[in-house]
Amino acid sequence: MDAFIFLILFSSTLLSINAYEDTCTMMQCGDGAPKIQFPFQVKGRQLQHCGYPGFELVCKDNTTFIPFPSYNGDLVVKSISYHTKSLSLLDPKSCVHEVFLNLNLSRTPYHYYYVVKNYTYLNCSSRLVSSSFSEIPCLSGSKYHVYTVEPSLAIPNSCRPVKTVAIPFQYSPYLADNSFGLELSWDLPGSVDCEANGGHCGLKDKTGCFNLAYDIVFSIGIFIFAMVVATVTIIRIYHSKKIHCQDEEKYSTVVEKLGDHNQILKPSK
Repeated sequence: MDAFIFLILFSSTLLSINAYEDTCTMMQCGDGAPKIQFPFQVKGRQLQHCGYPGFELVCKDNTTFIPFPSYNGDLVVKSISYHTKSLSLLDPKSCVHEVFLNLNLSRTPYHYYYVVKNYTYLNCSSRLVSSSFSEIPCLSGSKYHVYTVEPSLAIPNSCRPVKTVAIPFQYSPYLADNSFGLELSWDLPGSVDCEANGGHCGLKDKTGCFNLAYDIVFSIGIFIFAMVVATVTIIRIYHSKKIHCQDEEKYSTVVEKLGDHNQILKPSK
């Protein structure tokens, strides 16, 4: 009975693994696009257990996008490193400081990969000529000029603070305006990082994930144990029946001999 239960568990695990592999295989939105696997999943193309909540990606025009509820627009996923748990992003509008200004990561599993520091965005009615200020062209217009400064810096009379946010870098005209600093890292709340330990992984429940490599090894172990239990049980049953049959044969032989002996001793009339 125990061996039968183990066999059922082993078969169920194999069926679950096969079902996962059929629906949660690694994906790419196009040639040269990042490989998408757990904890990420492609929205609308994979089942929910293929990824962790909050790690949805979108494939559009052979390009990988990542949506954020707090940001009006999708960002392009340039690359994903599962070893360092980081992803590099590109802003299609080539205005990374607009992303810094409006992107709120507090309700997401992500945080900036680089160390962040508080900077204040200033909206000025006239252009500042001091070398301490570098205008952000993609956020500025003909009648207003936007800058990032340290919060401790005195604000000129022609400027008003817009927002102070924690961002990786202050604006610089020498840095790329579509990607520099747009690198995020992630955490998996309540679980270990399956992919970092190898194998194909998926969501087991709301508290953790499972690793197919480990599950296969565990299932094989269960199967071997079940086979050993079944073999030992069969051998014991066989030997028990064999001993029982031998005892019956000995008993029959003794009875027959006693019967013959009684016939010899029986007096004739």
